[in-house]
Amino acid sequence: MHQQVYHSSVYHSQSIQAWEQRWFENKNSRYGLMQQVAWNIAQRLIPIFRQEKIHHIAVCCGKGNNAADGYLTAKYLKQMGFEVDVFATELGQSQALQQAHQEVIESEISIYSNFNFQKNYDCYIDALFGLGLNRKLNPDLQQIIQIINAQKGLKIAIDIPSGLQANTGQPLPFAIQADYTFAVLALKAGLFTGQGKEFVGQIQLISLIPVDADLKPLAQLSSHDFSLPKRQAFGHKGSYGHVLVVGGHANMGGAVMLAGEAAFCAGAGKVTVVCHEKHHTAILARSPNIMLHDINALTKAEIQQLLQQVDAISFGMGLGRDSWSEQQYLKWFPLINNSEHLEVVMDADALWFLAEYSEPLKIQTYATPHPGEAAKLLKCSVKDIEDDRIAAIQHLQNQYAGQWVLKGAGSLILEDRLWICTAGNAGMGTGGMGDILAGMLASLKAQFHQQIHLHQVVTLHALAGDWLAEKGMRGLQAQNMNQAVYHVVNQRNQNAEDHETLMNTSSLNDKL
Repeated sequence: MHQQVYHSSVYHSQSIQAWEQRWFENKNSRYGLMQQVAWNIAQRLIPIFRQEKIHHIAVCCGKGNNAADGYLTAKYLKQMGFEVDVFATELGQSQALQQAHQEVIESEISIYSNFNFQKNYDCYIDALFGLGLNRKLNPDLQQIIQIINAQKGLKIAIDIPSGLQANTGQPLPFAIQADYTFAVLALKAGLFTGQGKEFVGQIQLISLIPVDADLKPLAQLSSHDFSLPKRQAFGHKGSYGHVLVVGGHANMGGAVMLAGEAAFCAGAGKVTVVCHEKHHTAILARSPNIMLHDINALTKAEIQQLLQQVDAISFGMGLGRDSWSEQQYLKWFPLINNSEHLEVVMDADALWFLAEYSEPLKIQTYATPHPGEAAKLLKCSVKDIEDDRIAAIQHLQNQYAGQWVLKGAGSLILEDRLWICTAGNAGMGTGGMGDILAGMLASLKAQFHQQIHLHQVVTLHALAGDWLAEKGMRGLQAQNMNQAVYHVVNQRNQNAEDHETLMNTSSLNDKL
């Protein structure tokens, strides 16, 4: 699990390196900063080592500046009474690295020039590579990482797990599987998106120098701590938004059913589903509160009238990709995209046809592709998307306008700025989860419009998945998300009520 860092900025590695260089150009000591980094890490390791009963430590060093942090951490841990050995590749040429290496020798710490570990250590500290790694590792370095991963002890990464690309979260092709990562100076995007979550463990930030005006964040982490507006006592079903769900090919009725139910569970006052009539009986059997229309029976005039009656539409779930589906897309999309008042969620097969009939989306459109759909939209491979998810979502918005969610581990959200969702779990990788998100998104936008942000809805969806997975991720199913969605949205309402009670009590105390 990640340590959640609320409202934290995330940076590109090149921005961090430039910021660090500006600090040194102002006559601050490079070596002094390394000492501070190592001392802070050593201090933070003490309670972890006490809890885990760690005594014997192997520090694994490369030949860059990250290795100097490792050497100095080894020195300080030795001073604190731990038994420490260092395992290192060839020594680099930098003066700071050589000085740190010499201090380890003077501390009488053994340094081994290979990674044939002398015994079973309780902990392995990774200082092989820092944030600058941007190339595929050679076979020898891949083998070193695999040897370290094969050890049973606790794994600690300094700055970023070695082998992980700092900006994309992709292994190159292997990376240290850390239990803890101590991010130095600033958080890197690769710690939170792509495959990064598989390797970083718990994240702690070592923040030691002031942020200057030239350091610009790449993204923000989406906070888990926010409230939904409190409902008014005199509200009624017309007060909480009317959601329209459109899709449901003759052979695919489940998606619209999941989206419609999720819309109700997230608090919508009314939900209408438009789909093939063969699914109506099943939908009513599960959810008699959902209103229904036969998608084949609606004329253009009736569609226009229906769109005037709703606040948000979720379009594309189970629509299909055959000629019938194409006709429905071409019938509905122009009316949806030209509507001035509608909040629009584009998902699943609607995105497939958007790629075929490329048109710019209006600003109140929220497109939610998974990597396969994103690849179709950008006419590239899924590997291209996953190799640089941040570049991919930026290209999507540049090409199609609107607002975007690139789903997957560490979902990315691009509104007026880029956000990263840190909630969610691997159990959510199952059919129908995207339909739940589409229904939630339409529901919450219908209720709150600009009072709720896209990244907050994505986070609520992920938190619902985490709540559902508390008893286990394996076998988690989308149809079981309803209670989880109900739980998280009401938990946020309770937060708002608690805050209002606190403010009212505070105001009363002031008067007294």
